[in-house]
Amino acid sequence: MFLTPLLTTVVFFVGLLIGSVGIGGVLLVPALKFMGGIDLHSAIPACMLSYMVTGSVGAFIYARHGTINWSMAIKVCAGALPGAYLGAYFLPFFRADVLEVLIAVLILASGANSLLRKASDQQFTPHIENNTPLLVIGLVAGIGSSLSGTGGPLLLIPILIWFKVPVLIAIGLSQVIQIPISAAASVGNFLHGDIDIKLAAMLALAMVGGSLVGAKLVHSLPVDSLKTLVAWLLISVAMAMLVRFYLHV
Repeated sequence: MFLTPLLTTVVFFVGLLIGSVGIGGVLLVPALKFMGGIDLHSAIPACMLSYMVTGSVGAFIYARHGTINWSMAIKVCAGALPGAYLGAYFLPFFRADVLEVLIAVLILASGANSLLRKASDQQFTPHIENNTPLLVIGLVAGIGSSLSGTGGPLLLIPILIWFKVPVLIAIGLSQVIQIPISAAASVGNFLHGDIDIKLAAMLALAMVGGSLVGAKLVHSLPVDSLKTLVAWLLISVAMAMLVRFYLHV
């Protein structure tokens, strides 16, 4: 199986969004399902494995620009590791239609959060650097990401912004968290399910270029403008998925 030119372009665009605003991975699973006809229980494990590449590329670029708080990153990742494994363990027990609705709701919540967040609401809350909040945040992001195939940023960024972490720092952390979540989820999928290695490799190849470009762009373009564009895109995709689900009930 090979990705069609159109689907390859979409996957590249997803990589660009992941590298620039972090939350683009939420579009990957729906694209594979609706454009490629790939079953969710095959698409999600392959996506999770491919995020190891995009996360590594994004983390490298953000680290070079000094926009990763490594103290916070270590604590978030420590919580994400067991969370991602638990999510992968429970994935086979979820029905495909339930997963589809879950993904749509997560997309909608992420888009709405991006639109409603005020640019002025960016005063950093220092207590978030304490171990417990960051460990819990990582755990929640890990479980949700493995179940939805979104890679971590979808849940992590809204939570961090809620705690008033500066948006560029939040996006930088979202790059790093992809690595442990992808690794732990993939171990869980290998042990308790299955992974289409060929599909994961094709996704990684298509996304890596976009992730590299996106990670460089975000440090030179207005982040708020990018997030507004992505927010409307996410809301549109979520509504389309929910309408499709409603019509098939």
